[in-house]
Parts: sequence; C-alpha cells; structure tokens
Amino acid sequence: MRGYQRYREDSLNTMTQGELLLLLYDELVKRLKQADLDLGQERYSTFEAAVDRAVAIIRYLSDTLDHSYPISANLDRLYEYFCYELSRVKAGRNKEELERVLSMVSELRDAFRQAEKSTVSVR
Repeated sequence: MRGYQRYREDSLNTMTQGELLLLLYDELVKRLKQADLDLGQERYSTFEAAVDRAVAIIRYLSDTLDHSYPISANLDRLYEYFCYELSRVKAGRNKEELERVLSMVSELRDAFRQAEKSTVSVR
C-alpha cells in the first residue's frame, strides 16, 4: 500500500494546473452521478453524502480562483449558483434539478478539457 501511496503523490506533484483542474472536475461529475444513482435508488444518506462532497469540491474550486483574470468573477458566480442549486436538490431530493446541474458541470468540464488540449498543443 505504501508504494501505491507514493505513486499517487508523485503523480499529483507532476501534474499541470490544467490537469489538476480536470481531475477535480472529473471527481465532481463522478459525485453528482453517484448522487443521481443514489437518489434514484432511494439511498438518501449516500445521496446526501455525495451532494455534500460535490459542494465541497465546488467551494474548493471557488476558493482557488485567481481573481486577476476577468473570467474568475463569472466562474465564482457560477460556482455560487451550483452550490445554491445543490442545496435545493438535497433539501427537496429533486432529481430533475440534479440532472440539470450535472449537465452544466459536465459542459464546463468539457470546456476546460478542450482548453487544456489547446494549450498543450501550443507548447
């Protein structure tokens, strides 16, 4: 197990900022999909845990924004919106709203993935 832990640490330490961002977005999408599955199967405690973890990731993304870029203000508002909607999803167990947030987060992740590909090909 120790070798695996070392491998993970080395992998994280050698990732670019773009790769780390995509890793966070992949985890966020994964948590939202898990919440959707759990909600559909009426496993409410694991549904709530998945939503809570998704909100924690979104808050981390918001906290780490570089506000020297104009787009950061827009992203911050979008992250705030996601957190608000997920609090409503959790309180009302609203599957349709969860699917809408998941779709929006997935589109944002795909946009960042495309941007990362573009910057890698320029290097």
